[in-house]
Amino acid sequence: MEKNKQYIRRLILFFIICLVISGATAIPVEAELSFLIKLFPYNSDTGIWLQKVYDAFHEVNISYPYLAYGYDWLAFAHFILAILFIGPLKDPVKNKWVIEFGLITCALVIPFAFIAGYFRQIPIGWRLIDCSFGVIGFITLLLCKQHIILIEKLETQILINEHMSNQ
Repeated sequence: MEKNKQYIRRLILFFIICLVISGATAIPVEAELSFLIKLFPYNSDTGIWLQKVYDAFHEVNISYPYLAYGYDWLAFAHFILAILFIGPLKDPVKNKWVIEFGLITCALVIPFAFIAGYFRQIPIGWRLIDCSFGVIGFITLLLCKQHIILIEKLETQILINEHMSNQ
């Protein structure tokens, strides 16, 4: 049972770290884009897209810097969600509802990326990259949930055995 809990904790820690990193990358967007456009040939589809995004972000940052505040709140939301998962990190069985919440949110990444991405004119490849975060998160949390179910079954069996031995 302890082995299952340790496995769950490692998965949750991975999930928390991914949320924090994802949040942290939402803040220095212009610098990140500046770095990325140097990695891809300008005439490639990715290079053209990144340059277009960089130019737009840079122009908005110069003329309307307060709009980047939305990115700050995006980062904050990731940090808060990471904190939420400290509960199941401490006690995965007692806080399995957080894992279930995470599974739902990860599943919702896919339709959200396709719907919002369509209206925001995000290329399909980029939407698939966004979806991959939801898929990886879902798999991670699904493994957690499966091991929580195993722990619950083991705990139930222990209680039944103790009750039987007391009679």
